[in-house]
Amino acid sequence: MNAADLGLPVDVPSTALFTDQYELTMLQAALRAGTADRHSVFEVFTRRLPEGRRYGVLAGVGRVLDAVENFRFDPAVLGFLRERGIVDEPTLEWLAGYRFSGDIWGYPEGEVYFPGSPVLRVEGSFAECVLLETVILSILNHDSAIAAAASRMSAAAGGRRLIEMGARRTHELAAVAASRAAYVGGFEATSDLAAGFRYGIPTVGTSAHAFTLLHDSERDAFRAQVDSLGRGTTLLVDTYDVTEAVRTAVEVAGPELGAVRIDSGDLLLVAHRVRAQLDELGARDTKIVVTSDLDEYAIASLAAAPVDAYGVGTQLVTGSGHPTCSMVYKLVARARTADPKAPLVPVAKKSVGGKASVGGRKWAARRPDAYGVAETEVVGTGPVPPELVDHQLLVELVKGGEVVAREPLEAARARHIAARAGLPMSAIQLSRGEPVLPTEYA
Repeated sequence: MNAADLGLPVDVPSTALFTDQYELTMLQAALRAGTADRHSVFEVFTRRLPEGRRYGVLAGVGRVLDAVENFRFDPAVLGFLRERGIVDEPTLEWLAGYRFSGDIWGYPEGEVYFPGSPVLRVEGSFAECVLLETVILSILNHDSAIAAAASRMSAAAGGRRLIEMGARRTHELAAVAASRAAYVGGFEATSDLAAGFRYGIPTVGTSAHAFTLLHDSERDAFRAQVDSLGRGTTLLVDTYDVTEAVRTAVEVAGPELGAVRIDSGDLLLVAHRVRAQLDELGARDTKIVVTSDLDEYAIASLAAAPVDAYGVGTQLVTGSGHPTCSMVYKLVARARTADPKAPLVPVAKKSVGGKASVGGRKWAARRPDAYGVAETEVVGTGPVPPELVDHQLLVELVKGGEVVAREPLEAARARHIAARAGLPMSAIQLSRGEPVLPTEYA
């Protein structure tokens, strides 16, 4: 059974309309002009990181592969395009048989990136590649923003458990994608059951203040929860008086109480007081979970507090102030004719205002220093220097239209941990700064 079998809004039958209209009007014009079949290379990159950020985190690659596979113009979609007069009949006929048959290379999911890093390269005819621009950017910009925020929070947490709980703070479909991206970035669990079902992410959850308010007393609420979920459950202790609630929680559940959750107040002060009280009551193994509009700075400020886990919602699913990565999808090379043997010609946008691009099909490598720590992101268009051959970053994701690099989400999560560990130590500083690695063009 999968999500579609249950009717959950986490899968769609086609991703073809997750696009901007001008992708289709460009296609129509190129078909008429006879240029649609020219071999072309598009690359995804960002010109800059969000202000103050020191590295980016690539997330959403697995979702991009799914989107490319599901990019199909079925009769209902074609009927919509025909009814609106968006494209002409010859273009509709072409779209009816659309299947991406090109190649896609990119940074593997979970890898870090920097300004200019060619995180994705899409290659094929102009017609088949241009249609994928919007859906690819919408996935990578959203998921990478969440993963970057999650990574910063993970670094700030210093090994303490992180729980994603932002489903109620964003669109229901975005919530599923956010849970996935947060998991890649270092979170361990989610409260969103759709994300757990769709991607196998561990799920957690116990009770809210409403459950306590439902009962005639806090003791009655705690007793009902413990009777149902066991002594290892997490009891919410800040509905009324925290000190009294902690005392009642231990009386009801005993020293085997799993955890208490604090959702308001001066978390640093309250956590210390609760820890001392739990220890006095003999509940030395009871954990403390804190929530309440946390971000990476609030998490870092609690480093000295006796906190065992953080629950993060709003700031995580909105990218902690940076909800997009400003990635772009640009044509960097194309053939002069439709002849499959025609050589590629580098092309680039020349523009003022920081919107210029660099032409040519790129490779990328990360140069290490003498200690094995990354020191430079190297991007080039010619032969790869021998000393960088073993440090290349792009991997083949799609070959001849077939996905060749699908992997478990755990692999992307583990890759990110390793990639972040390979950066200079200043990468995990929360203070504003420049990208931790410079980008060098070879």
